[in-house]
Amino acid sequence: MLIFSTISLLLSNAVTLRRDKSIYFSRVAILVLLYSSTVALKSLYIIALDRGIGLFGGLFHATSTTHTFQIFIFIISLTILQLTGFYSRRVWIPEYSSLNKLFRYDLLYYKSKILNKMGQQYKIIEYPLIILFIITGAVFLISSSDLVSIFLSIELQSYGLYLLSTLYRNSELATSGGLTYFLLGGLSSCFILLGTTLLYANSGTTNLDGIYVLTSISDLSYTSTGVNDVDMVAASRDLNYEDLDWYKSDYINISFLILSVGFLFKVSAAPFHFWSPDVYDAIPTIVTTFVAIIAKISIFIFFLELVHYSSNSLFNNEFSWTTSLIVSSLLSLIIGTVLGLSQVRIKRLFAYSTISHLGFILLALTINSIESIQAFIFYLMQYSISNLNGFIILISIGFSLFYYSNDTKEYKELAEKDNSPIQLVSQLKGYFYINPALALCLTITIFSFVGVPPLIGFFAKQMVLSAALDSGFVFMALVAILTSVISAVYYLNIIKEIFFDQPDYKINEDIKNLSLHANIEKNNIREISAAESEKLTFKVDSIRLSSPLTLTISCLSLIIVIFMFIPDEWLSMANILALIIFNT
Repeated sequence: MLIFSTISLLLSNAVTLRRDKSIYFSRVAILVLLYSSTVALKSLYIIALDRGIGLFGGLFHATSTTHTFQIFIFIISLTILQLTGFYSRRVWIPEYSSLNKLFRYDLLYYKSKILNKMGQQYKIIEYPLIILFIITGAVFLISSSDLVSIFLSIELQSYGLYLLSTLYRNSELATSGGLTYFLLGGLSSCFILLGTTLLYANSGTTNLDGIYVLTSISDLSYTSTGVNDVDMVAASRDLNYEDLDWYKSDYINISFLILSVGFLFKVSAAPFHFWSPDVYDAIPTIVTTFVAIIAKISIFIFFLELVHYSSNSLFNNEFSWTTSLIVSSLLSLIIGTVLGLSQVRIKRLFAYSTISHLGFILLALTINSIESIQAFIFYLMQYSISNLNGFIILISIGFSLFYYSNDTKEYKELAEKDNSPIQLVSQLKGYFYINPALALCLTITIFSFVGVPPLIGFFAKQMVLSAALDSGFVFMALVAILTSVISAVYYLNIIKEIFFDQPDYKINEDIKNLSLHANIEKNNIREISAAESEKLTFKVDSIRLSSPLTLTISCLSLIIVIFMFIPDEWLSMANILALIIFNT
């Protein structure tokens, strides 16, 4: 369905003359993702009866875990596409806002600048097309079970992300950020390609199942009995022990280590994080929302099965490639927290916040117990939702400030104000006095990042820390607790700016008393007579945020808040997926 829809959109883009019709392409992509979610949900029950289905000769492996997160990616993506699938602002007239009149009348208003109908994000017809490419790569990567399909999937996803980052042609910052992303992404792809090459050279197979079997056999060769399978094979064939050196698991471990470096680059985990703050800050906020979430979900779910099946051996080796993940987790916790303290730009702060949270995710992934995998699945889902809500609120705040002006020097010197209206933490100063509801939603999201009970972020951190303590990772648990407390400093600084400072914004006097005119007409009438058309005059304060934006923010904020009242569904799903992984 995704590939067919992508080809259809590609053909439609080729014959489109008006670029301002991009909003309809985004709506088509939303319908495609809804249908794909339905298809994936129906096939989930078939896969759940078995323990997975191999596809295309073993290139892909569909399981309950992969299908669940494919549906999750579809839902997250269609939520992001709402930002370009509907206009950001609308006219709200109380006397024409009843359900009866909403369906019977149309409001015709042609002042597109105030409603932001000519915003650059509504003129890029390639945007939904590239997003479908990226989602296709993400879906393939989640289900990949062969070295060939892994590399093709990650490149399909990555090249779409590079294009998406530079999609705003007139933006110098976006072009430089996308170029940085492309160059360092190409470097990480070199590590992935080198790792896959070494795996094939040392194992003789590209199938991950075969590599897992060889790893287990090589583990068995290091028993303490003094007689092992490798010695028996060498004796029976009159071979030297050195002829079977490829059989040792250290070679495969080193190959996995190099492979993991490439993927840690892709998710911007420390010490390979240096590109993400610059890229997040340079590209438009609407694009950042997609880049910051989807790539991480697909790579971590692929990592889940890779870590589980390659480190769950019968005998413990002195060296395991998953040790690198623990080191990366420790560095991510420290670097994401310490460097975040000095940030004054909001998207750079979000980037370091993401790095800090990646430390929790990597810690849960490396422990590799039923409890930790449950915590990993739950943490990944809740953080994706919280991060999505945070970025959508930032975008909505930018759309809501058209009525105000800011004469401060630092605001006047901001570049790319049209693509990213909110760039500085100080721009949120006193926003509670402008829009209390939106300020409260952002506060809820930030408190969830901190891990304040009873929000969903608290339960996620508690599950990871509990799994770490149960498995003996006491030092990592202490570091995670300490960094969580320290990171609360820069989160609470945002709260202070919003609630306890006076705003620098003033109502724009040029449009304060401006009278706007529109026509109210009945629906489904081809020829409108003068009696059937009514002129309407309204003020600028009747222009509000659009319903898709407000409904999305409300739903995501409610999920964060009311989790404590409905925890069973989330926790049961994470627990079932973890049990399925350990029982296969």
